[in-house]
Amino acid sequence: MDFAAFYDAYWQQHSGAFDHRRQGRLAQHVHRGDRVLQVDCGSGVLAARLAALGAHLVGTDLSHVAACQARDRGIPALQLDLDRSPLPFPDAAFDVVISDSQMEHRVDYDRYLNECVRVLRPGGRLVLCVPNTAHWRVRWWLLTGRFPYVEHTPTDWLHLRFFTLPDLRRLLAARGVVLEGVEGSSSLWARGLYPDWLRHGLPSRGYDFLVSRWPTLFARDLILVGRKEGDSP
Repeated sequence: MDFAAFYDAYWQQHSGAFDHRRQGRLAQHVHRGDRVLQVDCGSGVLAARLAALGAHLVGTDLSHVAACQARDRGIPALQLDLDRSPLPFPDAAFDVVISDSQMEHRVDYDRYLNECVRVLRPGGRLVLCVPNTAHWRVRWWLLTGRFPYVEHTPTDWLHLRFFTLPDLRRLLAARGVVLEGVEGSSSLWARGLYPDWLRHGLPSRGYDFLVSRWPTLFARDLILVGRKEGDSP
């Protein structure tokens, strides 16, 4: 399958809707003056938000169409298939590397992580957002003998890989990345996971509390913040 062509068509048709609340959580881990690489940046919405905060952004994406859309937003973006080519940057080039719900789309996620860590300076931050396959709804599906592919959930049919927090801890530790924080994003707009009554008012606030306390059970997405071992320059 030609994944680049597939995602070119995807971004040509995509509505441009994004989970801005989740992006806000990611943005909290980027500071003014940081040299930031967003791997698989899509159309550059998050990257432009980070640039507006004073960070120095570079993006890559598998899709030529997405890279062009990011450049239209003022983000230097390169078309790059990380399953086939390394990142075109030297070792330790960035203070922060961000991957926002993209690792699950990669064929070779080991290579993907290796490259993300390689270009990160010692002491730099890896901010990784990944769908939570241990979400309570997925656990229920498995308990009842099912694994349905449901759009906008951890079992979305576009996902090639599936991760839980213990898996991610192991992958980061093997690459010399110390996990410093784990957060959750509820994504209550995802209709395949939640009933309508949970989206507003007191029920939504109560659910967000559960996500903050037990993200591995209640969050649709896990946000991991790791620090690359080594002395910061």
